[in-house]
Amino acid sequence: MMDYIPLKNKYTEEVIPAMMKEFGYKNVNQVPKIDKVVINMGIGEGSRNKDVVTKHADELSLIAGQKAVVVAAKKSVANFKLREGMPIGAKVTLRGWKMYNFLYKLINVVLPKLRDFRGISGASFDGRGNYAFGLTEQLVFPELKPDQVKRVQGMDIIVVTTAKTDAEAKKLLELVGFPFKK
Repeated sequence: MMDYIPLKNKYTEEVIPAMMKEFGYKNVNQVPKIDKVVINMGIGEGSRNKDVVTKHADELSLIAGQKAVVVAAKKSVANFKLREGMPIGAKVTLRGWKMYNFLYKLINVVLPKLRDFRGISGASFDGRGNYAFGLTEQLVFPELKPDQVKRVQGMDIIVVTTAKTDAEAKKLLELVGFPFKK
């Protein structure tokens, strides 16, 4: 394990006191926290080519620092030529220090690297304090070398918090360092 995790330390030293002051929490345990981060790649071509799914799952494992799980179709859909059990994507669920390290890398390295980046939308909350957004390509992550990537693939990143409302979750993520559009 790691002793120094910059984002976790920022959360305990800066975010908790600021949230307690703003929302009037009486107890430290009432302050919302980031519970987990889910990274998901839906790969439509995967139903026809298994190698594509395994390649993207390996890329996702490199990005997240944890092994990705290949997701199979739950139902058959004739219109998409999809049968139950066919691989259709990959996902990773991060918790603990791996989650904080990924978020630190995302906020400080990946998002500023995006072309014409003006901030992420603040409207993508689900009503229960969870935030979801997408990236159009996996090449923005420093772990991947562009000459080794055969196919550009987007991904969804879902940040799950323990916040009760979207306002609490947005303030939490702002204080952690998420660059929301003004």
